[in-house]
Amino acid sequence: MSGTDAIVYIIDDDTSVRNSLRWLIESVQLRVEEFATANEFLDAVQDSHTGCMILDVRMPGMSGLDLQDVLVQRGIHLPIIIVTGHADVSMAVRAFKAGAFDFIEKPFNDQHLIDRIQQAIEKCRSEQVEVQRKQHASKRLATLSRREQQVLDLVVAGNSNKQIARELDISIKTVESHRANLMTKMQVSSVSELVRLALIAGRDKTPGPA
Repeated sequence: MSGTDAIVYIIDDDTSVRNSLRWLIESVQLRVEEFATANEFLDAVQDSHTGCMILDVRMPGMSGLDLQDVLVQRGIHLPIIIVTGHADVSMAVRAFKAGAFDFIEKPFNDQHLIDRIQQAIEKCRSEQVEVQRKQHASKRLATLSRREQQVLDLVVAGNSNKQIARELDISIKTVESHRANLMTKMQVSSVSELVRLALIAGRDKTPGPA
């Protein structure tokens, strides 16, 4: 599934390769931005956008594999498809360990590359949705008091109100009050919703002392 919001970034020092890839990718109505070096790309792209990268390995200056490492450091998580005519096993292993979406050797099948680009874009979209969900859940979690967070942790761990009261050395009535408050602040109407949101926010640890 294509979309005008998605950008396919081509980073390759060979002008003829960039032109060929641009023609192929634009033929399926995807936007393209191209760069001759890794440094040109880094100067132009500061944040993650919806899309993916088509990346050569051997380029003047910074190599494609070194660019992967820099992107990880900068928190830019675009799916990367390595396309190279100089492949070897160690190169492929390094690329995949650094999180490459695919590693394709030249010459390649045009339709196969298009399919992988589309899949990489959908992966990017899905990951962005997950990040947004986690950020939204974390913001709600931040509104809870320390005691409410302790109660939440124990709820997520499957404890009853009686067990929570005993663990925190408070009355059951106080536990019920804290639970009601955190349900309101987390904007949920059931325990299952509460647990789901807490897990999305990464709240699945053992609570600390009161």
